[in-house]
Amino acid sequence: MSSQSPRSDKILVVDDSPDNVFLIKTILEEEGYTISTAENGISALAQLQTSPCDLVLLDLMMPGMDGYEVTKRIRGDMNMQQYIPILLITAHDAPNVAHGLDLGADDFIRKPVTVDELLARVRSLLRLKHSIDERDEITRQREDFVSRLTHDLRTPLVAADRMLMLLQQGALGNLSPQMQEVITIMARSNINLLSMVNTLLEVYRFEAGRKTLAFQAVDLSKLLEEIVGELTPLAQDKTLAINLDFAEAVNANTVMGDRLELHRLFTNLIGNAIKFTESGSITIGLTPVILSSKINKTFSLPSTISDYITIEVADTGPGIPPEEQAILFERFRQGSHKSSGSGLGLYLSRRIVEAHQGTILINSKLGEGSTFIVSLPMKQSMKENREN
Repeated sequence: MSSQSPRSDKILVVDDSPDNVFLIKTILEEEGYTISTAENGISALAQLQTSPCDLVLLDLMMPGMDGYEVTKRIRGDMNMQQYIPILLITAHDAPNVAHGLDLGADDFIRKPVTVDELLARVRSLLRLKHSIDERDEITRQREDFVSRLTHDLRTPLVAADRMLMLLQQGALGNLSPQMQEVITIMARSNINLLSMVNTLLEVYRFEAGRKTLAFQAVDLSKLLEEIVGELTPLAQDKTLAINLDFAEAVNANTVMGDRLELHRLFTNLIGNAIKFTESGSITIGLTPVILSSKINKTFSLPSTISDYITIEVADTGPGIPPEEQAILFERFRQGSHKSSGSGLGLYLSRRIVEAHQGTILINSKLGEGSTFIVSLPMKQSMKENREN
């Protein structure tokens, strides 16, 4: 056997037979791998919790906890930060290994193992491991770059916004009508760019698990009235009417949520309705709902929550094709409309709704407008909210 340079790959060999462990350990150590061993499934799981490895060689038939159960726990129950390939080791007369592969194992080898086959399968799975690790590292670097870029972009954009505001207010002298028009266009474009940067930053925070929500009692009727007041000038520019259709039980329109994120959510939905509607109106409905088991099942809502508030944002726009509705809430999915944006707004909206244990749906027909339906729980414990 040719000697090779030492590797840093760590391999865990799990087998209840000391002879099998000694044989496999000897073969792999001669190739320069670092080997640790476990005599049963429980010991193997304990080792993986404290010291993850690059590959697991797992005997399928062991007393107590067999290889099937160990595979299941590694893939499902254990919160592994990195992917670990699993190579099942089974006797020729053992049951079919298909079940182990279905549970998440990557390959198998039958006893008695041959040196060449064992090393070939080990090398193959370690290549898989290195490829996945490299991909994950590239993803992490990309996300870190996006985070740094968005932070760095915000500073000059905010500064430009303040300077343009001063120019519009005449702080640097009177401007001609032509200059006023140019400054207004620049300010609007700067605000749009700043909004895109902020959205990208929020998406990154959610995906990186760095988003912290501050839950408090939020009166949705007041929040929606506030947002409508902010967006009314945009609707007036297009001669669109905004109608508020709230239930009479105003005192029941309170949810436990992050007010800033809910403001972001409904600003996006109502703003989109205005943006994509050329004539007609925008109607915002707010209704407390006592969910029946049928509704709960339809919306796939948590069984521990029964009382919801539904918020509907309906427009009289062109509607959305069925094929676009299926991917509407995915990241970077732009619609075919000429005014479609970055494809992040509705994705971020979905993440905000899910962080509040709610659901968001779309009901739309071409030529008949669109309705976005958000369902949010009326009551949540602060403990539950902090854990989300």
